[in-house]
Amino acid sequence: MATPTPSPTDSDTQPSGLPAALGAYLIWGFLPLYLLLVTSVPPFEFVGWRIIWTLPFCLLIVALRKQFPALLEALSNRRTVMALFASAILIAINWFVYIWAIMQNQVYAASLGYYLNPLLNVLLGTLFLGEKLSKRQWLAVGIALTAVAILAAGALTTLWISLSLAFSFGLYGIVRKQVPVGSLPGLTIESAILLIPAAGIAWWYGQSPAGSAFGNDWFLSAAIVFSGVVTAVPLMLFAIAAKRMNYSTLGFIQYLAPTIVFLLGLTVFDEELRPAQLGSFLLIWTAVAIFMFDLWARSRKAKAAA
Repeated sequence: MATPTPSPTDSDTQPSGLPAALGAYLIWGFLPLYLLLVTSVPPFEFVGWRIIWTLPFCLLIVALRKQFPALLEALSNRRTVMALFASAILIAINWFVYIWAIMQNQVYAASLGYYLNPLLNVLLGTLFLGEKLSKRQWLAVGIALTAVAILAAGALTTLWISLSLAFSFGLYGIVRKQVPVGSLPGLTIESAILLIPAAGIAWWYGQSPAGSAFGNDWFLSAAIVFSGVVTAVPLMLFAIAAKRMNYSTLGFIQYLAPTIVFLLGLTVFDEELRPAQLGSFLLIWTAVAIFMFDLWARSRKAKAAA
């Protein structure tokens, strides 16, 4: 039988998602360097401004990508809006904890949270979505839990940061997985939901004796506005990558961001790496290696079967 000529829609003719994935995770990885520009802004106020400036940038990208029909469709569904209300609260918590941690020089705790997140996602998928874990995945989860136990014994004061980041983003992913809306329209609606409380936060700080961080210094104000860009752009790049790449490859690249954050903690932030944190990182890296090997092995098996 003659080999069929590949059609224009075949995967080998599609643009690679690798540049978009690398772009997204590099931005997320180097985000602590951007936060150095706004360290004078209280974390709670900065989260408010981040939400305020994320919305117009999201709307701009939605317009450029012609996704307003998807946006309006989501807004017309009450169940979708309620789910996005819950996810908006979760992502706001995640943003605040991450920004607070970086500004308080708790970079390792933030990095560990995002190392834990993919492993936690696997466990949450088992608990809430009825997904089944392989033996290697159970082993990875068990090792990750041991890492958490070490932190609880030797670095309890920072454990809440790692767990808060991992659980808030993990639960955010669970909620968003149940909602039939794209990443960018979803973030746009979430930003709109959070806009009123964010504006209230900005107003409250503006009325305080110290005054608002926005509007007094042009460089600081520009840096605050830029928070909308560093929120919307990587998400758009991630959405592009997710459509063009298989799960195992994207799953491997996602560890780029917490690795960069960890290295920044060692170098730029010069944070002391305590023994309990080092031991926890070593276990997490072991769990990640097992997890990634399992993804690779399952992907290879699926290709062989196909």
